[in-house]
Amino acid sequence: MPFLRARLLVCCILAALWPAGDAGGAAIAPASVSEVAPGVFVRTGVHALMNEANAGGIANIGFIVGNDSVAVIDSGGSLADGAALRAALRQHTKLPIRYVINTHVHPDHILGNAAFRADAPLFVGHRRLPAAMQARGAYYLEANSRLLGAAAAGSEIIAPTLLVEDRMTLDLGGRPLILTAHATAHTDNDLTVLDAESGILWTGDLLFAEHIPVIDGSLKGWLQVMDRLAAVPAKQTVPGHGPLSLAWPEALEPQRGYLEALAADLRAMIAAGDTMREATSKAGSAQREAWLLFDDFNPRNATAGFAELEWE
Repeated sequence: MPFLRARLLVCCILAALWPAGDAGGAAIAPASVSEVAPGVFVRTGVHALMNEANAGGIANIGFIVGNDSVAVIDSGGSLADGAALRAALRQHTKLPIRYVINTHVHPDHILGNAAFRADAPLFVGHRRLPAAMQARGAYYLEANSRLLGAAAAGSEIIAPTLLVEDRMTLDLGGRPLILTAHATAHTDNDLTVLDAESGILWTGDLLFAEHIPVIDGSLKGWLQVMDRLAAVPAKQTVPGHGPLSLAWPEALEPQRGYLEALAADLRAMIAAGDTMREATSKAGSAQREAWLLFDDFNPRNATAGFAELEWE
């Protein structure tokens, strides 16, 4: 019976991805994308934890179309998520997909990579991304299978074939993309993409909006990277999570406020001799109403920040 139920669930998911009446089942239902500037398309992620219903589609992902080729920026949280993005892309252009750029290692941004394998793109990432994928990949795939069930089928870890050491420019044909590898902040492998033509900066998870920021790198480092990001001559931004096309650099301020408040609370608690356990329930609590998923992530942010700041 468990086997039959699993097969039924797979069939239901495939029915959603491959609409009835499509001979050979080749037409995948495309993701809903918004054209936020000419040639710049974004699929907005939902504010939720990864689960079977959303197939891991919780991050902002998308693509940029040049005169000669296309770059995908983050591929989504599962093969199904990536395939839906690719189907949307093909509704707008038949140009070759030359690059799949991963902004960092987290599964909601990279586990759709396999949907683009047949396009033979260069997979692009921060110089530290391969090590992070090797260290975490098996766990991410196991967790994806557990959280997404059949919706995780076919998801893979695909390491980058082109590494960004510091800065790199990729040309899509009259459309340069400026990639920057950052110091440890949200993670130790954060990459941003500036589309020079539109002035749109894709921050990956160096910027959260509405969804509470998540620390998986360095609290102090993130604040420092934000100072440098603010100087990027962008017109607007696509954050890793949250509303699209936010004004720049004003979009950084709510996140800066949260991270600075968390750091201030943690320093005060450390000075008072409070424990890490106490910090998880108190630090940053004044920010609760300002952020979605606060109780899911603030305790872990407080834990990470406490461990870092207690050694100042």
